[in-house]
Amino acid sequence: MSSSDPLLNDPYGWIDRYAADLHQAARTLARDGEAARVSDEAVAQLLTAAIRLYYMKSDVEERTFAPIIREQTDPLTATEVLTAVSELLRALRLGPMELALWFRRRPDERIDDVEERNP
Repeated sequence: MSSSDPLLNDPYGWIDRYAADLHQAARTLARDGEAARVSDEAVAQLLTAAIRLYYMKSDVEERTFAPIIREQTDPLTATEVLTAVSELLRALRLGPMELALWFRRRPDERIDDVEERNP
């Protein structure tokens, strides 16, 4: 990180600096069957923080970006994602019907693209 890096003096710049390390550590722990080494509370805090930041960046900034890193080796599976989504819904006492009601077009998706896929 150079001295001209704008995140250097940002009190939240550490998030960008440590995100890759956190990602790699979580991947290694999961691969090695060692996820129990991280407390449930820590995982809940991380997931809550990530969801809050993603919501703010997508809805408030009216844009979107890939919420999951597409890795060539050891990619996140549909089972992993849907397990988390199911528990997130359950945590707020929501079900698939509420998800269907909230499901929407992405803010940056053009109407032409949607109509082209769904004539």
